[in-house]
Amino acid sequence: MSLAIFDLDNTLLAGDSDYLWGRFLVERGLVDDQTFERENQRFYDEYRAGTLDIQEFLAFGLRPLAEKPLAELLAWRERFLVEKIEPILLPKAADLLERHRGTGDTLLIITATNRFVTEPIAERLGVPHLLATEVEFADGRHTGRPSGIPCFQHGKVERLEAWLAETGYDGADSWFYSDSHNDLPLLGRVAHPVAVDPDVTLAQRARERGWPIISLRD
Repeated sequence: MSLAIFDLDNTLLAGDSDYLWGRFLVERGLVDDQTFERENQRFYDEYRAGTLDIQEFLAFGLRPLAEKPLAELLAWRERFLVEKIEPILLPKAADLLERHRGTGDTLLIITATNRFVTEPIAERLGVPHLLATEVEFADGRHTGRPSGIPCFQHGKVERLEAWLAETGYDGADSWFYSDSHNDLPLLGRVAHPVAVDPDVTLAQRARERGWPIISLRD
């Protein structure tokens, strides 16, 4: 049995849940539409280019969580899952998860997107373990600030190593599936790196290093 680790956005999903959450907030009038939409797009472009300042992005992206009571956020999240996430679920991703599940592997999603957005998505996919960027929570509300190490680039390696030490799982024979060159640090850490519908940079690195390249898109 192995540890099967999966990136979420543009890997198991045919889209980016963090970016789509921002679009959803704009469409529902929950944030200042023009400014927020412009910045949401800028940060997404910087992520794809590999130039994202994660702390700057989190200060922007987590702020709406602090501006609404939890009950209201949860209600909006339910609508978000139906309207934005269900349409980008990939049957081939479900098949891949089932193959690993069927061999007794431990399934883990590791994502830079915050836990508030991604926890119900992991549940929907039937993945029991999730490492995501954590959001500080106090007095029944989100503060709008991250908590601990953001689950991004080298932070994914740090978070995984801490999780392995805490849980006792063996990561020696682990798999990691990802679409993004931002995940090269973790792809280089595992025994079985797999590029999934990779961006240009990751595709080039995968070919150079002899990593498998697969597609989960129809």
